[in-house]
Amino acid sequence: MAQLKKNLLFVMSNLRCGGAEKSLISLLETIDYTKYNVDLQLFSLEGLFLKQVPKSVVILPEVEAYNYFDRSLGSALKQAFTKGRWDIIFNRIIAGYIFKTEKNPSRCEQRVWKCISKCVKKSSKKYDAVLGFLEKSPVYYAIEKVDAVKKIGFIHNDYEKLEMDKNIDLPYFEKLDSIVTDSKECKEVLVQNFPSCKEKFKIIFNIVSPTLIHKLAEEPVLEQFQDGLKIVSIGRLENQKGYDFAVDALKIVKEKGVDFHWIILGEGVEKPKLLQQIAKNNLVENVTFVGIKENHYPYLKYADIFMQTSRFEGKSIAIDEAKIVGKPILVTNFSTVNDQITHKETGYITEMNPEAIAKGVIELLQNENLRELLSKNLSQMHLGTESEIEKIYELL
Repeated sequence: MAQLKKNLLFVMSNLRCGGAEKSLISLLETIDYTKYNVDLQLFSLEGLFLKQVPKSVVILPEVEAYNYFDRSLGSALKQAFTKGRWDIIFNRIIAGYIFKTEKNPSRCEQRVWKCISKCVKKSSKKYDAVLGFLEKSPVYYAIEKVDAVKKIGFIHNDYEKLEMDKNIDLPYFEKLDSIVTDSKECKEVLVQNFPSCKEKFKIIFNIVSPTLIHKLAEEPVLEQFQDGLKIVSIGRLENQKGYDFAVDALKIVKEKGVDFHWIILGEGVEKPKLLQQIAKNNLVENVTFVGIKENHYPYLKYADIFMQTSRFEGKSIAIDEAKIVGKPILVTNFSTVNDQITHKETGYITEMNPEAIAKGVIELLQNENLRELLSKNLSQMHLGTESEIEKIYELL
């Protein structure tokens, strides 16, 4: 008798560009669909990776009420009034007050969820397992709105660096069967903050496929860039990613007479500020923003150096991808960096300040032998993590 497939639900805010979103797509590409039926619940049906969702996955209608909390107050109230949604009107006004008064973005999302939750219906389908694939709202939705035998949450960053309110999260974490993070350091931080849940914390690395990455990297880069060795950075234009450090560092590099061109792939709220900083530092001719690319791997292959100057990370998918493509990597010494990079063996680690970053960039740009050594060391490593899917199966 054929074994019945298990029904899984993945919950995610959206599929805009980001490491967690990319990780989810890789996981969905790896799942054995002869054993699992997979649904995907997004709060909003948008994002670069939406069309990369495998055809075997059923994408559910977006969470309608969430849309009222992701737009201006006036627009939300007007639409809610026309539909007679007094619950949304009341809770959107309260959420508006939180948006204005809570300056920490993470705690703001945590607190606003209570307003959203009162307006969101429960899922009508029962699942064998639900996986809230991102901290905060997706995890909360999985716990409160889904009937499932097993409930699994994912934390993709250093919990303390996110500056979340653990008193809000603790009751949710206690209801999860497992809590997945992607590095040893991230797990240790979670254990320190939630000792009562320590047996639930599991490490599962992000799934990356070298075969697929090498294939996609063969596509051409169509843009024409200024002369100089090419530095490439990939990631959201947000404070976490430390682009401001990089801009100040590259001012020093240019003043030292070192020729380079910096190519940035990503979008985000920090872009206007970065453009001003780039102009102030006389770097306009040295920097190109190319936005979000559906296939960013050709830019990695095109790079002479991959640079990531983050303030904090979980386990960076972009770094793993640069390692697979075999590029010399410059990174700052964020708390989890040693999970991925060994200094002057598989990359170059600098202190988290412009002067140190500039020194590292100059050394890498001017020392071709060091770049070749780093690339050679990376080429000899086994970097695929497709087997991590087995750890997911074990949790299920």
